[in-house]
Amino acid sequence: MNYLYIFGTLFFTVYGQIILKWRITKLGWSLPQTGIKDAIVSYLTFLFDPFILSGFVSAFVASVFWMIAMTKFEITVAYPFMSLAPAIVFILGVWVLNEPFTLGKVIGLLCIMVGIVVTVKF
Repeated sequence: MNYLYIFGTLFFTVYGQIILKWRITKLGWSLPQTGIKDAIVSYLTFLFDPFILSGFVSAFVASVFWMIAMTKFEITVAYPFMSLAPAIVFILGVWVLNEPFTLGKVIGLLCIMVGIVVTVKF
């Protein structure tokens, strides 16, 4: 049951990353180069987009789950599971955001998975 807190951390971390990337891309958003005032107005307008806001809230919720997980596990046991976040983001990035699937990324993810197993089991 305690692993639910690690799963919650992963879920909300991944959700936040995917939703932010999706929305930034969909809106075509970037900071204007015309001045600090324009940049602040642009950022605040962007920040209050409901999807963007949900990404930030998701990061906060992930932090709460992580704090609870820290009361249940040694950090040396819990933290390797956080390495799953890049793997899950990669899979969803390819599947949902149509990002490139490359051999190098797959090899990197396999190395992460092996590292998790070695760290947790040994």
